[in-house]
Parts: sequence; structure tokens; C-alpha cells
Amino acid sequence: MVGFALSRPRELEPLNALRHPVAGNSNGWFVWRGPDIPQDDDKFFAPLHIEHLDEYAPELGPYLALPPGWGVVLAPDYEDVWYDETLLDV
Repeated sequence: MVGFALSRPRELEPLNALRHPVAGNSNGWFVWRGPDIPQDDDKFFAPLHIEHLDEYAPELGPYLALPPGWGVVLAPDYEDVWYDETLLDV
């Protein structure tokens, strides 16, 4: 399972993804479109089975093998992939 912001429209840019450590049924990925994550919305991310991710964010597919600690920002003609060890803090 990934945490996915289903409330954001598919056309919104950029696509953001952060991978935290695997926990329970989650593979650690949290994905959203558009600007920052709202700090006052505990239900911003909904569980989404990894098999359905291609319906919502097909462009993320090549990055899903990145291990915990990695982040991705994608937009037309833009790609930023980085490592952030603070994502490993639980």
C-alpha cells in the first residue's frame, strides 16, 4: 500500500513522492500532486494498493524501486530525485 492524496486532481503539478521506512501494510511511499502537504489534514493520504498506482501516477513507476529515504518531484520537463536521511526517522 502507498499513501496517496486522492483528493488532488490528476492534472495538478508537480507529482511529489517520499519514501519512508516500510511499516505494516505500507511500502513507505507517500504520493501527492501540487503544493505542500496540508499540516492540518490528518486524512490527506488515503491507502492505495500499489497495483492501482499506475492509474493515478504512471510516471512514478520507474522510481518505485528506490529504497526508503528517497524523494522524487516530477513535472513536464522536470525531474528531481534526492536522498534525505531524515525520512528514515520513525
